[in-house]
Amino acid sequence: MPIQYYIFLALALFCIGVAGVLARRNVIIIFMCIELMLNAANLLLVAFSKMHHAAWMAKPAGIASPGADGQLFVFFIMAVAAAEVSVGLAIIVMMYRNTHSVDVNFLNRLKN
Repeated sequence: MPIQYYIFLALALFCIGVAGVLARRNVIIIFMCIELMLNAANLLLVAFSKMHHAAWMAKPAGIASPGADGQLFVFFIMAVAAAEVSVGLAIIVMMYRNTHSVDVNFLNRLKN
């Protein structure tokens, strides 16, 4: 499959995530949209790693192997995302316990 399909899909996912972050006021939906943008970046990393591997296979023998750089980056990003989810959901739960709301605009009133 051509790399352009992966790029267009990742672009669509990232744009949906940005639109969700900018348009929604619910913290949980904003959190899910941030994860969607992170997954769009992961998709691009894997797609470019696949493209790099395909380009390496076309070269003559005797050149060092390409490795799995994109997949390694995705693995570390997923590990960081798991930590982000646990900390973020804990913050959201504590915010709900204190304010009984998950509306972002309600947090602006807490400044005063």
